[in-house]
Amino acid sequence: MSVKAVVIGIVSFGWFYSCGSPAQQSNKPDNQNGTEQNVMSEKLDTATFGSGCFWCTEAIFESLEGVVSATSGYMGGQKPNPTYKEVCSGTTGHAEVVQVVYDPKKITYELLLEAFWASHDPTTLNRQGNDVGTQYRSVIFCHNVQQQTIAKEIKADLISRGVFDQLIVTEITTAGTFYPAESYHQEYYELNGSEPYCQFVIRPKMEKFKKAFSDRLKK
Repeated sequence: MSVKAVVIGIVSFGWFYSCGSPAQQSNKPDNQNGTEQNVMSEKLDTATFGSGCFWCTEAIFESLEGVVSATSGYMGGQKPNPTYKEVCSGTTGHAEVVQVVYDPKKITYELLLEAFWASHDPTTLNRQGNDVGTQYRSVIFCHNVQQQTIAKEIKADLISRGVFDQLIVTEITTAGTFYPAESYHQEYYELNGSEPYCQFVIRPKMEKFKKAFSDRLKK
């Protein structure tokens, strides 16, 4: 997919704010390995994005055809094995992220970027809607030079075309250790769809996203 195609896709979709602050907290992570999934043997690839609350981000990427898994977690901080409570304090330096394992034969990195930029506001520094803090920053963690090149090229093109009213502040940096979030954060929307938060915050965003990306969703 060309840079121009990505830009057109974002313009036609429009962007929306990510979800508000999660209410639950836990002191102990269920998985402290912090290791990236081993996907090389299956010829899969990995991408990691931070765009506010990871409940919304996970649901969005999980819906796309070609995405094998989308795992909520933390990246970009200094403290090993951070807990959700610690990350929410804003003192660890981590961002809430979703690590996406995908089949490059079925979905391109460019399309993942299109979904990323279209599904949150990349112009607000350390903030998404009511979520305020560095843990909610807009960030792309690149796993190789190619990803970094593509991300920077598209970001520059979006800025030059004035796709967004304000300057894009999305950080593009090298991926570090990924720490999966506590189990109750995983597949949150799918498992808690009847909760008020999911009904009134996540569901409207998902409906808009699915309408715009209808030809790219899992069957």
